[in-house]
Amino acid sequence: ICADQPLKVENTSTPWTRDYTQGEEILLPIKNGEGSFQASEETLRELEEEGRVVLRYVGKNPNGSKNGIAGITNKRGNVVGVMPHPEQAIEFLTGPSEDGLRFFTSVLEAMVGR
Repeated sequence: ICADQPLKVENTSTPWTRDYTQGEEILLPIKNGEGSFQASEETLRELEEEGRVVLRYVGKNPNGSKNGIAGITNKRGNVVGVMPHPEQAIEFLTGPSEDGLRFFTSVLEAMVGR
């Protein structure tokens, strides 16, 4: 799979996602066909209940990720893992949008204490 995918921002309390708005839809490239988020029902329930889902696919789930999950955070919220590629959506010249740029401005601002 190599496509641009709409995603919904589910969690804005991490250093990586603080510049987004809860529920905002963003457009990022995905470049995987084999990989997808898989977890036990117990782990899925824990992630959902604790609000640790960071991104979710909107519309068609392109890779069969459980619950349409495209990104999660650890319990402390300081580590975020995502399947899409925000680094490839930082300017219109090379990406489908500039929506990925805020992943990096968010963490930079968190590091300098803004």
